[in-house]
Amino acid sequence: MTTAEPGEGRLEEFLADPDNTALDLSAAVARCSKALGLQHSVVYLADLQQRQLVPLTDVASALPVDDSLAGWTYRTQSLRVEEAETGGMTAWLPLLDGAERLGVLAVHCPVLSPTSLRRSRALAALLAMMVTSARAYKESFVRRTRTEPMQLPAEMLRAFLPPRTIGTAHVISTAVLEPAYELGGDAFDHALNETTLHAAVLDAMGHNLASGLTTAVSLAACRNARRTGADLPELVQSVDDALAQWLPDQFCTGVLIQLDLASGVLRWTNCGHPAPLLIRDQRLLVDALEREADPPMGLPSLLAEQGRKVHETTLQPGDRVLLYTDGVTEARTRDGDQFGLERFADYVIRATAAGELAPETLRKLIHSILDAQPGRLRDDATILLVEWWPPTR
Repeated sequence: MTTAEPGEGRLEEFLADPDNTALDLSAAVARCSKALGLQHSVVYLADLQQRQLVPLTDVASALPVDDSLAGWTYRTQSLRVEEAETGGMTAWLPLLDGAERLGVLAVHCPVLSPTSLRRSRALAALLAMMVTSARAYKESFVRRTRTEPMQLPAEMLRAFLPPRTIGTAHVISTAVLEPAYELGGDAFDHALNETTLHAAVLDAMGHNLASGLTTAVSLAACRNARRTGADLPELVQSVDDALAQWLPDQFCTGVLIQLDLASGVLRWTNCGHPAPLLIRDQRLLVDALEREADPPMGLPSLLAEQGRKVHETTLQPGDRVLLYTDGVTEARTRDGDQFGLERFADYVIRATAAGELAPETLRKLIHSILDAQPGRLRDDATILLVEWWPPTR
């Protein structure tokens, strides 16, 4: 018969105590660390643009994602250990909600043993769940992870967005969207069920509150139809009907996809939007997913009698599919040239060859676009990347 070690027993007591469910996260971190026999722990969350790791307490400073050991842990989703300046050791562990990167956890110990490392991993897993639960209603989380005021259309749209990254061992869908605080009409969506990945990128006419409202209604209509089992044509029809009824002067372009997780069969419909890109074996398959586009959603009068067209292809293991809005390819480089499709695809190809994780590829890509602009982006820029690997039989 095996018995739990003292640290694990105290953690069980902590979790079993209903009074601890109402603890502030900082207090919970301190108590959990003590229960596990760990000296001290600090939670760092990524800011909205994933440039900084911001501590949840005021006892530590923000750390750059691109130039720190904590950032290395965030970028690679891997453990990193260093000697602490005050003596002892610091273990940096990723905080993950499934495939979504939340931030990192710093655990300080006099000595990092296999036991303390195992307990640190358990603490990181527990705190990731607590952060995910609390950030939906804790305003302090929002304030700490924003670096500037957010405009009203962006506030409305961000309330509708899913996590940046979702996935399993066989598929990942990850997205970025800028300008973070001044969104107009761009949005992305993705969701998983037992057999299928659903994803979409949308771009509403204009760049104001009406644009954001158009995209919000489109997202809601997509989800409402999807959750009743609607196929792609019916799903788009629900958006057409919603916009025609509630926002008759507005329209929205977009690409909506369904990926069968077992077979790799990709189905999509294109509503007046740039065609998806397919990257295979570290090269862009030019025009592989190029098809004649249907009219934008919200303009059903322009449809021919046959209705919305659904296209289909079969992915190969390791394929990456990119959905994007024209704000990406029309952004300017430092030389004043358009970023363009070739430069866009080449960046993703080189990152893939270097072994970068898909979320990290998009984080660095959108930063390279932003940092090249003399001012703000001229238009919203959204990228969604899907990577598929077949289940092992």
